[in-house]
Amino acid sequence: MTRIDALFDDVLVQKYGGSSVATPEKVLAVAGRIGDALKRSAHVVVAVSAMGKTTDQLIAMAREVSPSPRGREMDLLLASGEQIAVSMLGLALQARGVPAVSLTANQCGIHTDGSFNKARVRAVETARLVQELGAGRVVIVAGFQGVTVNDDITTLGRGGGDITGAVLAAALGATSYENCTDVDGVYTADPRVVTDAQRIPHLSYEECIELAAAGAKVLHPRAAEICMQYKVPIHVRHSFSGKPGTWVREGATMMERPSVVGVTTDRKVAKITLLDVKDQPGIAAHVFRDLADAEINVRLIIQAAPLHERNRITFIIESDDIDAVKRLIPGWKKSKTAGRVEIDTDVAKIAIVGSRIASTPGLGARMFTALADRSINIDCISTSEMKVSCIIAEKALDDGARAIHAEFFGQTVKAETEERGSRAPKTKKAPKRAVKRRAARP
Repeated sequence: MTRIDALFDDVLVQKYGGSSVATPEKVLAVAGRIGDALKRSAHVVVAVSAMGKTTDQLIAMAREVSPSPRGREMDLLLASGEQIAVSMLGLALQARGVPAVSLTANQCGIHTDGSFNKARVRAVETARLVQELGAGRVVIVAGFQGVTVNDDITTLGRGGGDITGAVLAAALGATSYENCTDVDGVYTADPRVVTDAQRIPHLSYEECIELAAAGAKVLHPRAAEICMQYKVPIHVRHSFSGKPGTWVREGATMMERPSVVGVTTDRKVAKITLLDVKDQPGIAAHVFRDLADAEINVRLIIQAAPLHERNRITFIIESDDIDAVKRLIPGWKKSKTAGRVEIDTDVAKIAIVGSRIASTPGLGARMFTALADRSINIDCISTSEMKVSCIIAEKALDDGARAIHAEFFGQTVKAETEERGSRAPKTKKAPKRAVKRRAARP
């Protein structure tokens, strides 16, 4: 994707998720927020997801007529949810006297490859976008979708609305990309599970990508990657509160940043174990080539040491890909690649993320000890430069998240709380708060 020469020097791109436009009342509230955004920027582009649980409802309907709905027809179905949402928002803005136009991905030129259900954006034709912005209109774009060279509608996968917002921001040379959601920013853990989780004011692109890939749901990792490539600052913030959220941009990593910046959890995973696998060259290559051809993303891989010339291969996938794996199993058995295949859905992934994970000794030990102290067994472990991940029982996930967060952030949270209490203003007009708001802007 090529970035255009900036025709406007003040383009703001916003993205609103499904929970932000779940009802007509929320659509009207979002229209009000866009009106506020026009006071900061003369040119606003908005990517919108389907309203509320529309996508889930469409998937459920599809499963009533097909045992495994996928491919071109599924994308055509799912894309309809976003078209409803952009039309509703366009009507709400026009009712407020704000000139607005709603566009599908085809109308605004978001071109993808032909990978139905998990397409990747190849190019954005900006002519229509520039024309509408030049005419003084707010441009509302259907998120989550694109179009192939053959004019077939594709979808970008779960969370694809974030990707739509990112590619629009990159293509238009936006001053920033506001990812508006139902939380105040990126937190040190899921605040719905860990009550003392803290908002992270600043993140580097790399930290944000790792947090998102490890399970933090506030931003899709592909969206962060696109913004990093095109150097677009990201502001993850609440759709309605107006408070500063989390800024993601170059050079955001602070000197002496804590080794661990966040604890992430992910319930939507499954463990696949191939048993009675031949101990010979090429077997693992065959298995993972099949997975790649089926466009199944593998999160973690463990191969046990051979016993009596037989191996065991375990890998972790997204739970949405279970049906795709099941279609591969008969072939593996027929070719005698594996004697048996077990699928375990009662698992979850938990991870610590930080820019200095690899260079700070003992972090893994502290994480494992925190889990052990709660009698939580670890099934699989994976490490990288910026992450340590564990697979544990799904029922123990919340308890594990609280234990690990307490280990790495308990004293920090306590110290910050005491510091805030010692300097708390006696009146509501607190100059400290105003200074923080100014500092959060790019």
